[in-house]
Amino acid sequence: MAFAGTFRASLIRSWNYNLGTEMTFVEMGLSEPILRAVTAEGYVNPTPIQAAAIPAAMAGRDLLGCAQTGTGKTAAFSLPVLHRLVENPPLAPASNKNGRGAFKRIRCLILSPTRELAIQIGDSLRAYGCHTGLRHTVVVGGVGQHPQVHALQRGVDILVATPGRLEDLRQQGYIDLRAVEIFVLDEADRMLDMGFMPSIRQIVKLLPENKQTLFFSATMPAEIAELAEGILHNPERIRIAPVKQTTELVSHSVYHVLKQQKARLLATLLTNQPITRAIVFCRTKHGADRLSLQLEKVGIASLALHGDKSQSARQRALAHFKSNHPPVLVATDVAARGIDVDAVSHVFNFDLPNESETYVHRIGRTGRAGATGLAISFCDDSERGYLKAIERLIRLPIPVVPVGKMEEFQASQFSLPQGSGDDRRNDRRPAQGGDRRDQGPPRGGNGGQSSGYRDNRGSRDGDNRGQQSRSYSAPASAGRPTGPRPNGPANPGQRDDGRPAQDAQPAANDRPRKRPRYSSSGGR
Repeated sequence: MAFAGTFRASLIRSWNYNLGTEMTFVEMGLSEPILRAVTAEGYVNPTPIQAAAIPAAMAGRDLLGCAQTGTGKTAAFSLPVLHRLVENPPLAPASNKNGRGAFKRIRCLILSPTRELAIQIGDSLRAYGCHTGLRHTVVVGGVGQHPQVHALQRGVDILVATPGRLEDLRQQGYIDLRAVEIFVLDEADRMLDMGFMPSIRQIVKLLPENKQTLFFSATMPAEIAELAEGILHNPERIRIAPVKQTTELVSHSVYHVLKQQKARLLATLLTNQPITRAIVFCRTKHGADRLSLQLEKVGIASLALHGDKSQSARQRALAHFKSNHPPVLVATDVAARGIDVDAVSHVFNFDLPNESETYVHRIGRTGRAGATGLAISFCDDSERGYLKAIERLIRLPIPVVPVGKMEEFQASQFSLPQGSGDDRRNDRRPAQGGDRRDQGPPRGGNGGQSSGYRDNRGSRDGDNRGQQSRSYSAPASAGRPTGPRPNGPANPGQRDDGRPAQDAQPAANDRPRKRPRYSSSGGR
């Protein structure tokens, strides 16, 4: 839409923070309890997004912030939210009585796209607000709702939530949003990618008109710009454009390798390189699970992390990964913006992402806090287009490491199943007794005889082919494919299914079945 494009253009023309300006948290005017907690955390100078966003948000302005993941956006909205709630206490303790009981009204709502990011925000609020007396809780899916409901009934000032669980508890009557003073939408573009836009629009309709809105997004597609235009009122627009898409602390490399060799190459690199912590990114959930199992089979401890895991399993995997037991985490892109772990030395792109920006978010897990990191990608023939798009985005060619010259890879003894975890099995398994693809015409061919892929399921295809096949099927206990065998076994001393015969004369069940005779009039 035209106004969305105009809004994005105005964002690009907006004020950019001067990276050379030095400022401290003390100079920002944060309330004493918050400043004490920030100092205890060891923070002295804010990041560019924090230096630009915190003063505007503390003044009560609506805010539109566009900055990459890993730039400190969580503190950029957490600190001013805590400051405003401390400095502006409610006039009277508000409670809401309904069929579910009485509980304290929510003053701030923070929406996050993923469970991991919501929990990370909750941890930051706990650290920064430990001296304020403000209460907060996190409500996410994948776990039981009873502890979350109990926390809501005790009363909270700040609610951190994912859209799905928020709507669920609100419809049950446990959440009242009519007293929200500050609304924070974090990672809005990720919300769009995950299909949360309808839920976001519904939630916004339930919030009061007179509220402060803090809107953060790593990118600004048209639909996100349209949403921001609708919910923000005269916002302070802040765009922190990085000088480069990637930091110089991260070294990039790519291996051109066949898909069926990727797992063996990964196992070789994990064994032969000095790795502190490594995150391996796969494209699909099934792929992450399968690759983790493959690594376990060759003695490399790893855990899989993706959206199909329960919340307790995901938290347990992250806790183990942070403690280096195991040091390898196999994850999908749903975790690319939710993992905040220090000392990640390697990021492996087992499957190249089909969106170039996702590559930047993935490798942002390493090279943090002044440490160096390695971003290693595997590229098969079908992913060369993705690689070119990534190189255009980061504006540098990724050095190619020839696999053929890797002595460790050529000499590796790892025996791994071929293919990556996201392969789909498009072949049909033969019936019991081996592969009989060359025996008889395919199902539905002339004569209606079934092939070796027949599994005696009957006429499930909705026609009479199953009936025809059953007319000539051997007993299921014979362990052979169905269909006539007019010539009998090729070797008299061997059964037709490959097992040796007990004697030279085949058993009764092994004798070929005779075709029924038909009279010239068509009857039997």
